[in-house]
Amino acid sequence: MCAVPQWPSAKDVASSADGKKSSNPLAPPSNPEDEDREEQKRRDASWKAMKYSLIAFGATFGMIGSYMVYELGKPKRDENGHIIEDEFSQMPLIQQFFSRMWKEMDYYKRMIREPSREKLLPDPLTYPYIQPPYTLVLEMTDVLVHPDWTYKTGWRFKKRPGVDHFLEQVAPPLFEVVVFTAEQGMTVFPILDALDPNGYIMYRLVRDATHFVDGHHVKDLDCLNRDLSKVIVIDWNSESLKFHPRNMLRLPRWKGNDDDQTLVDLGTFLRTIAAEKVEDVRDVLDYYQQFSNPVEAFRENQRKLLDKMEAKEKELKENPQTGTLASRWTPSFLKPR
Repeated sequence: MCAVPQWPSAKDVASSADGKKSSNPLAPPSNPEDEDREEQKRRDASWKAMKYSLIAFGATFGMIGSYMVYELGKPKRDENGHIIEDEFSQMPLIQQFFSRMWKEMDYYKRMIREPSREKLLPDPLTYPYIQPPYTLVLEMTDVLVHPDWTYKTGWRFKKRPGVDHFLEQVAPPLFEVVVFTAEQGMTVFPILDALDPNGYIMYRLVRDATHFVDGHHVKDLDCLNRDLSKVIVIDWNSESLKFHPRNMLRLPRWKGNDDDQTLVDLGTFLRTIAAEKVEDVRDVLDYYQQFSNPVEAFRENQRKLLDKMEAKEKELKENPQTGTLASRWTPSFLKPR
């Protein structure tokens, strides 16, 4: 008789599948308890790695900190290697190191926050040299030049219209011209070399000469070594002159437009101050600080004064008897009469 082949039942197929599944070592366990144990192992491994990382970081930080305490806090030695006594020498050893370290850190902090020197400008010139009667302090960025970026040229500084004529107008002997900016010297010096080939700008002060206060580089005029009644600062940023706001003539910030004529009128304004021999420039600047654009206000005062002069001349021609009164009238563009 021929044997009839018997097909496996559904139960046999299921048990065979379970056997294959359980024989796969890479398959996750089907038991929930096993899954919880595996998850706990992974968490333990992660925490152990984090713990070792924190220990390594702490050890590194501790070594660096100890080295800084030693380097900044160790006593200074003379050329023969002997320890130089200081105000901390009588303290306990550990206190000595920490006190010296704190003093050094405070020194570096003051180097960043305060001007690099007490006198930013040398003493005024004496006879037979000519010292200009007024000091004109100019911001460079967005007053004389404007930083501009294009795909074709990259970063470049654009000259303001009329800047050459302006520098010639305010040059010595009328004004001692100083550029004072918060830009870095490596940026400023090449620009001024190209901007002022005739040397009208007598001094250049950069970021290391500023006072860093509340996130702003402030120009401290007390370090300028000049009589502040004769100092005029041209800037657009009031934060840069927060210590001496009365010495500032605040102009609108130049955005690089080619139709700007501010420097032409500004030169006339400054030359008028010099011609009038103003004793304290702050009196004039106080008046013009009320205007958003003081140069435009000066131009308007100039126009009104010329109208008055024409009216006086017309009145003098029509009535010659008023000539003595007209001769006593002194015109001024600085303030309205």
